[in-house]
Amino acid sequence: MNFPDFYEQAPVVLTHDPFAATLGAARDGVLEYHYEDVVRLAGHSCPTVAGAFLMGRAALAALYPGEPAERGAIAVHMPAPENEGTTGVMAQVLTLLTGAAADNGFQGIQGRFRRKGLLSFADHREGDAITFKRLDTGASVAVSLDVSLVPNDPAQGMRLAAILQDSADDSQRAAFAEAWQERVRRLLLEFADDPRVVRLTPMQ
Repeated sequence: MNFPDFYEQAPVVLTHDPFAATLGAARDGVLEYHYEDVVRLAGHSCPTVAGAFLMGRAALAALYPGEPAERGAIAVHMPAPENEGTTGVMAQVLTLLTGAAADNGFQGIQGRFRRKGLLSFADHREGDAITFKRLDTGASVAVSLDVSLVPNDPAQGMRLAAILQDSADDSQRAAFAEAWQERVRRLLLEFADDPRVVRLTPMQ
């Protein structure tokens, strides 16, 4: 694929999915999620998509320290309605990583492997933290994201305005795309483990 080189350097999320193992979809049910997978899902790469990927990574690492996360055994609660802002986009990324799905998800087989209903949305904005909960132990964490610390090219606003007005030339379009992905690169490679950017709080 014709992706920027840094995508291959981004963190990887390792999971174990018993349903995938049962169906023979993946050897031993092991599924690795790379940033390229998230870009294919979303159809684009931006700080929101990259940030959701890092939030899911942080939550799963906290809930399953030293071992692959159990995909399909995690409930995810979004702190806003699904049609508000970027909530839906982030939820799609987290469904990929955790298996948690809304009411349109897989209903399971005789009570096993159910994904339906594991992803929920608040009726009204409840803050910024997304909650992840293990179904077996009840352990849960809240994760929020602050990308304001990741530097942005101040010329981006002017470039985007020109693009949206169809007045940008090729050099402006190229400069915009390069600067856009540079910010994503820095988020994934330099700030992935920065607790000021990806904020994780264990819950009782």
